[in-house]
Amino acid sequence: MVSHTKPCLSKEIRHCKYMKKLFFILLKRLYYTGMNKNKLKEFIKEIPKSDIHVHLDGSLRVPTLIELAKKSGVKLPSYTEAGMFDKVFKDNYKDLPDYLQGFGYSIAVMQTPENLERIAYEFVQDNIAEGVYYVEVRFAPQFHINKLMGVEEIMGAVSKGMNKAKKEHNSSKLVKEGKAPMFEYGIIACAMRAIPKGVSEYFDKFMEVHKHSSTSRVGALASYELVLSMIKARDKGYPVVGFDLAGAEAGFPAGEHRDAYALAHRNFFKKTVHAGEAYGAESIFQAITELYADRIGHGYYLFSEEMIKNRNIKDKKDFINKLVQYIADRRITIEVCLTSNMQTNPSIVKLENHSFKKMLDNKLSVAICTDNRTVSKTSVSKELELAVEHFDLSYRQLKNCMIYGLKRSFYHGTYKEKRDYVRHIIDFYESVESKYQGLLRE
Repeated sequence: MVSHTKPCLSKEIRHCKYMKKLFFILLKRLYYTGMNKNKLKEFIKEIPKSDIHVHLDGSLRVPTLIELAKKSGVKLPSYTEAGMFDKVFKDNYKDLPDYLQGFGYSIAVMQTPENLERIAYEFVQDNIAEGVYYVEVRFAPQFHINKLMGVEEIMGAVSKGMNKAKKEHNSSKLVKEGKAPMFEYGIIACAMRAIPKGVSEYFDKFMEVHKHSSTSRVGALASYELVLSMIKARDKGYPVVGFDLAGAEAGFPAGEHRDAYALAHRNFFKKTVHAGEAYGAESIFQAITELYADRIGHGYYLFSEEMIKNRNIKDKKDFINKLVQYIADRRITIEVCLTSNMQTNPSIVKLENHSFKKMLDNKLSVAICTDNRTVSKTSVSKELELAVEHFDLSYRQLKNCMIYGLKRSFYHGTYKEKRDYVRHIIDFYESVESKYQGLLRE
């Protein structure tokens, strides 16, 4: 009896030790993933971040907007910061058109070289302040063409402002001592699906000149002209790294702009397209097959069978599966903007319903972006915190979101320079990561 009892007790003791160890592991994981939000905020603030989908005219400082509006005689709904956040840059919007109203005010004060330079300078400062060291800022240059500025003056003003902030940071003591990484940027030119009236001198005149053409045809012609001007701007040394198509998606198919994108493609521009934000998977399909998109802006409705309107697509599930697999295999990166999607698509109801989870499950290349820092009242740090909290991101998934944003960037420079810069950022990320072991689940 004695000889049989000892092994049993020993086995029970080993089991108790194992259970005790398991308990503490689970307790530690619970602590780090669910209870230590302050540490998470610190970690996200410290890691080097990127933003490859952010609009300049949706990201200017509100006090600057108010100051410049007063000087320029631009009428605002309010001349206080609180008033503008209450009436224009809200927490919630009815829909995409409501969301876009604020751009009319910001574009109105971006009509001089001095204002553009200041806004671009402050934009870079705001990004660096929260640890965003690589940005690809996008805007529609045609909104700013007027008697004072042509395309070259516009690109020059934005580049001058961004470059000034870049040089200040890169020559700072923090960078020299290795306590902060270098900052880099690129500019993406936005073409517009639909041309709004009364917002731009250039567009109003363009529509008048082409008054016998349909609205969609005029938009396509304007996009083609934009590519031609961006080729010249890039060849003169301005850091134009890519081409985008923005604006109202439903009713304005991307295919209308195929000639402009073909021209961009032939001239070695990288390409992204707003698609799947307010329309279904066939919009994303069109962006990839007809516009040669290297990246997709938003892509929220990628998995939504009910959003497919094309009657020729009989098996919607099969169509989506094939599209998803193609996007995954080709590493076509989706620029995910969580807060913005919640604001323009109230039907999502809660963030956990966002298709970002399906994107992760399908191993898609995704980058967390802001879309509009001011209009959405957000930052890259906030977007990352939301992603971790609502989608239980592991440290590897979080790191991948940052790396994809860098590796699939439209970096202004040679491929070797891009690789060196990406390695520079990854090394810094890993140095921060080593200080926070156990913060996220593996």
